Amino acid sequence: MTCRCLNCILPPHMLEHLAGSDRPELRAAAMRTLLATSELRGERSVRATFLGVTAPTDGRRMIFDCGQRRDTRAARIARTEQGTASADASVNAAFDGLGQTREFYRLVLGRNSIDGFGMRLDGYVHYDTAFNNAFWDGQQMVFGDGDGILFTDFTGSLDVIGHELTHGVTEHAAGLVYANQPGALSESVSDVFGALVKQWAGKQEAASADWLIGADIFTPEVEADALRSMRAPGTAYDSPTLGKDPQPDHMSRFVHKPEWDDNGGVHINSGIPNRAFYLVATGIGGYAWEAPGHIWYEALKASSPTTDFQAFAETTVLKAGQLYGASEQQAVRAAWHDVGIEVGAAAVPRGRVAHGARPGSEAETLEELQRQIRDLTKLVQGLAKASRRKEKA
Repeated sequence: MTCRCLNCILPPHMLEHLAGSDRPELRAAAMRTLLATSELRGERSVRATFLGVTAPTDGRRMIFDCGQRRDTRAARIARTEQGTASADASVNAAFDGLGQTREFYRLVLGRNSIDGFGMRLDGYVHYDTAFNNAFWDGQQMVFGDGDGILFTDFTGSLDVIGHELTHGVTEHAAGLVYANQPGALSESVSDVFGALVKQWAGKQEAASADWLIGADIFTPEVEADALRSMRAPGTAYDSPTLGKDPQPDHMSRFVHKPEWDDNGGVHINSGIPNRAFYLVATGIGGYAWEAPGHIWYEALKASSPTTDFQAFAETTVLKAGQLYGASEQQAVRAAWHDVGIEVGAAAVPRGRVAHGARPGSEAETLEELQRQIRDLTKLVQGLAKASRRKEKA
């Protein structure tokens, strides 16, 4: 249950718009990024076979410097858990961002790194020249330096780091197919937890947070708020340079695209569940990583590769009742209603359970234990296969 795809923070429609710019330097950077991303997608389809076979390390971090090259195999080690801070600000920002995301998942959600079993966190900085993107490829986090005109160093945005690493969590927790509604849901889940990592690090309440994704990767020259707005999808940017933010905020404005175009619009239609989460967080109030974050996380773990918006909405309503109670359940149902997704009445369990706890019935506890055993079995099998391949080589 893994997504065989390359997950980039910059949506392709933005790069395609920049590729048509009348400014040669912007056009060249966009074309170079599109070409490199296309090549990476081809490599990813082969490398996906080896997903998650690194030994458990409790999320130990290693940062590598690509030196403006595309070949990550030639990158040098720039910082480890045992080393001191680097003189390179990008190295330190990547190291700190990976650490904050790891600690968020450990302390808030009780998850041991990306895969739940302590997967090592590798980050690569200074990837390529004027590379306008950051991505998770199933094994590692890679950062471009930006073109210096529109985009700055991608290590400088904590929500971008949280977004990309959450793609890894989604791969292991649900394996959402990266196309159409399941793919848009994957993008939304990454935006949700990217925002929560930033809010948790800054101790921001839902009402005072900006709910912007990627606000820190733009240079001062750019007339834009961010890549996406969870509060108001479709309003993050509107300029001749970047074009108009195409995200819908309601199912009545769902954008239908073929799969060859942004995998069916995964970076566009994610605005709908993004808006739903924002409404849940502000409706419940307080810190969004508490009740809303736990509801979304449990719903993610209960999802399958083909889960669509409707199914996910129904699961979040169910989990809200199981984890918390009628008030939170109604807040979740109302939020989905406001974005055009109706969820019928769901049974509320017998009373509220402890904050952050998983559903407590014997059947659900057994189901969770069985899931963990299956995940552990897959991990052991993967390690064994990797060891045999290494011996044959």
